[in-house]
Amino acid sequence: MKEIWTTMASMMGVWAFCQSLLHTVFPPELRFASLKFLHRVFSYFSAYCYYDITEIDGVNTNELYNAVQLYLSSSASITGTRLSLTRGLNSSSITFGLSNNDRLIDSYKGATVEWEHVVTQRQAQTFSWRPLPEEKRGFTLRVRKKNKQLVLDSYLDFVMERANELRRKNQDRLLYTNSRGGSLDSRGHPWESVPFKHPSTFDTLAMDPVKKGEIMADLLDFANGESFYQKTGRAWKRGYLLYGPPGTGKSSMIAAMANFLGYDIYDLELTEVNTNSELRKLLMKTSSKSIIVIEDIDCSINLTNRNKSGGNGNSGGRKSTYDVASPPGANGGEEGLNTITLSGLLNFTDGLWSCCGSERIFVFTTNHIEKLDPALLRSGRMDMHIHMSYCSFPSLKILLKNYLGYEEYDLKKEALEEFEAVVDAAAMTPADISEVLIKNRRDKNKAIDELLDILKIKGEKNRLKLSNGSYVEDEVQEKRALESSPKEGSDQLLEKFEEKEGHALLEEDDNDNDNDDGKMQ
Repeated sequence: MKEIWTTMASMMGVWAFCQSLLHTVFPPELRFASLKFLHRVFSYFSAYCYYDITEIDGVNTNELYNAVQLYLSSSASITGTRLSLTRGLNSSSITFGLSNNDRLIDSYKGATVEWEHVVTQRQAQTFSWRPLPEEKRGFTLRVRKKNKQLVLDSYLDFVMERANELRRKNQDRLLYTNSRGGSLDSRGHPWESVPFKHPSTFDTLAMDPVKKGEIMADLLDFANGESFYQKTGRAWKRGYLLYGPPGTGKSSMIAAMANFLGYDIYDLELTEVNTNSELRKLLMKTSSKSIIVIEDIDCSINLTNRNKSGGNGNSGGRKSTYDVASPPGANGGEEGLNTITLSGLLNFTDGLWSCCGSERIFVFTTNHIEKLDPALLRSGRMDMHIHMSYCSFPSLKILLKNYLGYEEYDLKKEALEEFEAVVDAAAMTPADISEVLIKNRRDKNKAIDELLDILKIKGEKNRLKLSNGSYVEDEVQEKRALESSPKEGSDQLLEKFEEKEGHALLEEDDNDNDNDDGKMQ
């Protein structure tokens, strides 16, 4: 036993002597060069190449690292048994990812790649402008050399695009509104946002199914048309104009479009924008895959048809500048005056500044399309005009299904025929019909009977007005009232119009009864 310990001590002495001799003969620089040369030789004969993707690139967060982490979380080929679960802000689902030092095998266009999540302890920091995490995280990508060009040219771009799609899918929609006077929030953004939870979809939207199919197909063509827009040299954007009476579902249509495409909504309030420059800055701060909405554009900004505005006292008969309508109670001073030119709004939708982003949809709504300037309505600005009309028979069947759970075969054939005969003549909006159904949703039979009675009464009133020739005159008087009373809401005017209409009909009925009594006498 003593001889063994003596031999081991002699060997350790020889090793220490050789090590000191090696350090003396081969300095650290030469040893480092030798190891580097051996590594190059090994890499030359190796069939693989490696790429490191660190979590932090200098002082900034590496977006590619976050994209890879999200992309790998959607893969079903994880070989490890230990996963990390996360749920991000405004996220509606839980995602899983690779645990520390776990591996994943992925394939792309026939090429096999291997991802490894590498986590090591970071060395103690002496001084840093930005505190760094204690752990150093990163991904190592191993690919065969023959697939190197494929990975660098298209695979990493595919990972980024897939990650963006997953992020939008898992994240709830956001509804943005612009701050007053272009003021910025705590993060320096002119937009304030809240989660968008509107449940409207194209399935629940009360509209003719054929028209809905056309709109959905157009939206899909736009969302999948990046190569088409690049090939034709057009900006990747599209405009929709929703027009029709109040209560016909214009806002619900916008929500259905956002839920169908998974886009955020930017609700632009023009009365809070002072100049064209602020309008451009707001556009620059919007994200791609979004819907920019201006509701009731004929009320928020004066864009009267210039072809009808000759002889207003101007020398040229036309105005090139349009003032934003002052809010109620404004004194008209310079402090509260907001001016936006028609040219600024046109450039916002179809000018050079509209190309600062991609995959954006512009949606304008109005109750009176005839009030808008033709330059705002042409193709290229508002590409598709969608008329939101009164409730039709196909729309009525959708409302009955939404609120009462009735399918077409659940109703009697006689009831369906009666609805089909009176719904068009009644000229009621989906909002009015929905209110009747909501009020009686506990008693479905009562809801059907009451709705049918209301439709018949409304249709008969419209028939009487049309036969007396007063229908068109009342429409003109209503438009004049809306134009001459800017301080009064349109809903109040419509209520007054309905009351006036009811009194007139009662007087007509009384007169008819008096005449009938006279004839009988």
